[in-house]
Amino acid sequence: MNGVYGFLFQVYPYVCFMVFVVGSLIRFDQGQYSWKSDSSQMLRARTLRWGSNLFHFGILFLFFGHLVGLFTPHSVYGIFMSAATKQLLAVVAGGVAGALCFVGLSLLLYRRVFDPRIRLTSHPTDIAVLVVLWVQLVVGLTTLPFSLQHADGSVMLILADWAQRIVTLRPVDATALAALPWPYQFHIVLGVTIFLLLPFSRLVHVWSGFATVRFLFRPHQVVRSRRLNVPAGHNQPREPGAV
Repeated sequence: MNGVYGFLFQVYPYVCFMVFVVGSLIRFDQGQYSWKSDSSQMLRARTLRWGSNLFHFGILFLFFGHLVGLFTPHSVYGIFMSAATKQLLAVVAGGVAGALCFVGLSLLLYRRVFDPRIRLTSHPTDIAVLVVLWVQLVVGLTTLPFSLQHADGSVMLILADWAQRIVTLRPVDATALAALPWPYQFHIVLGVTIFLLLPFSRLVHVWSGFATVRFLFRPHQVVRSRRLNVPAGHNQPREPGAV
């Protein structure tokens, strides 16, 4: 069993992240026309509006919350808050964002599965991705009661130590993770698996978030009228097709 934990928490994350990076580059090079989210807004917009807004707000908050919570060293935030306070803050903020994300994702999944028009135009991977995200979200919410039972912040320290060791290429102590309740272990494994699946699904469009940042700082476009201002007495340019 120790070998299984060693593979899942020491080797498997690197496999997933490598496939994530290399697979995304290959897809961008070989299938740029598939680099999109395949919106179905034209088919049914009402449910999509609520579901998409709640889902994206919740998932972005959870993503950056995990990013800051896991990769901020204890020596940095320990100056003004304890590990127990940080864990309680993560439970409260994550619970609110997770609930909003759960409602939005459930609406999107229900729409994909039970709306005949949407189901007919959906690829099997579209539904599969929503199911994986829904399961991951439910398991993440399941960890909240366990976190409240360990109010000393020990769980947060174990998870943060594992994540920071992974990104800094340091040895990982899998025995500490093996001692955690099963929802944490499942949440970690499924979380890195999502990175493995991302290049082969519609989720690949998350890379386009970098293009959104560039869009904010791009130069203004200059739009000119087709009718040019010419001095009086000169013939006005004709519109295409004019006689």
